[in-house]
Amino acid sequence: MDRMFRVLAFWTGIFAVMFYLGDMHKTALLFLGQTGFFLIVGYLNLTERMYVYLFAAYLTVFFCGYSYWTTFMVTPGAGH
Repeated sequence: MDRMFRVLAFWTGIFAVMFYLGDMHKTALLFLGQTGFFLIVGYLNLTERMYVYLFAAYLTVFFCGYSYWTTFMVTPGAGH
């Protein structure tokens, strides 16, 4: 399970680089932070149950943040 967190770190790092090259600096910093989190957790050598708990906590925080953003921050009909 620790290798999967390193794989997540790799892919979020790739996304961070691509966002940076696309001049989306705030998003690149967000993904760089996620890369650091996944990389650190990937080398902690925890039990598989703890890795599942950490991933569930990560998903909970993500879904709460995403729900807040789409509900309160996105202006309806503001697309092109």
